Amino acid sequence: MRLFAALAALVVLPASALAQPAFPQQPVRIVIPFGPGGLADVTMRMLGDRLTPLLGKQVIFENMPGAGGVTAAMAVKKAKPDGHTLLVVVNGTAIAKSLFKQLPYDPQADFAPVSLVTYFDLLVLGQAGRYAALKDLIAAAKASPGKLNFATINPGSTQNLSAELFKSVAGIDVAIVPFKTSGDAATAVLAGNADAVFESYAAMKGLIAGGRLKPLASTAEKSFGYLPEVPTARDAGLPGYIVTGWNALAVPAGTPPAVIAVLNKHVNAVIAQPDFKAKMLESGTLAHAGAPEELRKQLADDIAKWKAVIEKAGIPQQ
Repeated sequence: MRLFAALAALVVLPASALAQPAFPQQPVRIVIPFGPGGLADVTMRMLGDRLTPLLGKQVIFENMPGAGGVTAAMAVKKAKPDGHTLLVVVNGTAIAKSLFKQLPYDPQADFAPVSLVTYFDLLVLGQAGRYAALKDLIAAAKASPGKLNFATINPGSTQNLSAELFKSVAGIDVAIVPFKTSGDAATAVLAGNADAVFESYAAMKGLIAGGRLKPLASTAEKSFGYLPEVPTARDAGLPGYIVTGWNALAVPAGTPPAVIAVLNKHVNAVIAQPDFKAKMLESGTLAHAGAPEELRKQLADDIAKWKAVIEKAGIPQQ
């Protein structure tokens, strides 16, 4: 009778409960499509450090910069869909769908959303003492067409396309020069080889605090509050120039919903921590999680938005 009762209890359990192994069973890897020191890198490492005790397994990181994020995306696309390998998805992922003629992956079909993590703006920065305000940078570009250089990280990134959009909205002729890392882009400005760099506060915080780089404007619609003295580009005389980015996490398509639910639950738990939110704001980002469906909609909306921007600006596909 006892054996029969035990078997009967198993029969009424959901099939998913019988088939789904415990998660995670090994370290969880987060693949970052940018070099060390950038916003995505800083944000995800802070998140991952707090995810480790919640998951009960170590969260490890792998930086795969270059190729417009293709290298990182392909590594995760080919990974086993079991939740142990995650991709840092950014609004540059949405941009890539229209910016590149051919992508070996589909940002929507090949990945399953886990959660948003942060929203952020960018800063337009020049070497301290070179330009007093954004209008001075624009005036210099108009006075010397084709002579100024703007530094960004790799093509297809939010930073890179933000510079292209700036060029279009401001009506100036400048060269957009991509670098492999945020540090390389900043070094170009400090050495006088570039006139401005488009980057996050998190990546440039030390150089700003040290007085070596001067923020000329924020790309946000309204100030996030971390540098209240810095105007938005709109307030600095460039209406129509607004860029707000985001960072998020996704897994390979086919990852079990139960595994995604576990990851989403813990990401939301970290972001609900008041001190985590405070640390994110110190880095110039607004911590924000949510359901996977919210990220799915954000990606779809941004694909449509940036497609229109690219076409209107006449930015050639790469």
